[in-house]
Amino acid sequence: MSRPRIHILALGGTIATRPDASGVMQMGAGADDLVKAVPLLGTLAEIEAETVSRVGSHSLSFDQIHALAARIAASTAEGVIVTQGTDTLEETAFLLDLLLERDVPVIVTAAMRNPSLTSPDGPGNLLAAVRVACDPWIRDHARSLGVMAVMLDEVYAAADVIKAHPTRLNAFASPQTGPLAALVEDRVVPLSLPVRDAVAATRKRLGKVDGTAQPVALLWMGLDEPGRLIDAMLGASDHLGYRGAVVAAMGGGHIPERLAEVAGRLASAMPAVVSPRAGGGPMLRQTYGGPTSEIGLRKAGLIWGGRLHPLKARVLLETCLRAGLPRAAIAELFDAWG
Repeated sequence: MSRPRIHILALGGTIATRPDASGVMQMGAGADDLVKAVPLLGTLAEIEAETVSRVGSHSLSFDQIHALAARIAASTAEGVIVTQGTDTLEETAFLLDLLLERDVPVIVTAAMRNPSLTSPDGPGNLLAAVRVACDPWIRDHARSLGVMAVMLDEVYAAADVIKAHPTRLNAFASPQTGPLAALVEDRVVPLSLPVRDAVAATRKRLGKVDGTAQPVALLWMGLDEPGRLIDAMLGASDHLGYRGAVVAAMGGGHIPERLAEVAGRLASAMPAVVSPRAGGGPMLRQTYGGPTSEIGLRKAGLIWGGRLHPLKARVLLETCLRAGLPRAAIAELFDAWG
């Protein structure tokens, strides 16, 4: 039985670090180094390794991920694995999912422990990712699964995975849906197929995304927030360069009442999406009254972000603006997310 051809694209991150002379970890390893560290990979697949960059994922840009998506779309391999840092994995995986529709597995993986520590997880995560990419059930359902994240022997949907802890080995989870599959011994155990209606509707509306970067502000709400950052943004002639905003709201979609007027001005100035700061929705739509609860904010023109984490809502809004969608189309597109 022939082995599938798997294309590994390395971006950098903890999985690719090496200690310098002082012992501080730097981005030094490339794709070939990652593959050499896991000899078993060659028994599972024909591996093509390519180093795309050597940077921490905290320094990646939207433009870089768009270029990466184009590279993945052009790949003739039977599966593609992206290795990167964990800092923005939940965002890059979601953006790739919005931009790509492939009939082969596309997987993002990373490491929480750098190679100098006891029991680094990078080699195990890369091995798990290749196992997933080679698995018959995964391959048969690749289009239905979309882009996946594989961490610590679990498989997650890109739209749902979040980094829930800054340092622990089990930092990644999908609180709303759970994992799609789990790795046990040397096999992949399927658990569920994701609901992809919102992704499909989003891709259909977006079409070809080839515009320039459109900065989106992320405005996190908290106790006694005075809204001065929003005031400063709206007071600048060019809105400080921002073309949209995501408001990470309290509870089911609430912000302090003192911000009622500024929230209305924000909605008039640019597409402004409300998303749950709790990490995922779906939010309320018609339960609480008041000018800055869900009913009032929606009437004021803010776009409801559904079940999307604020980080993912920001990714989606930037993609919509890059695609040149008008505000009404953006609101309709977000509506599909709950």
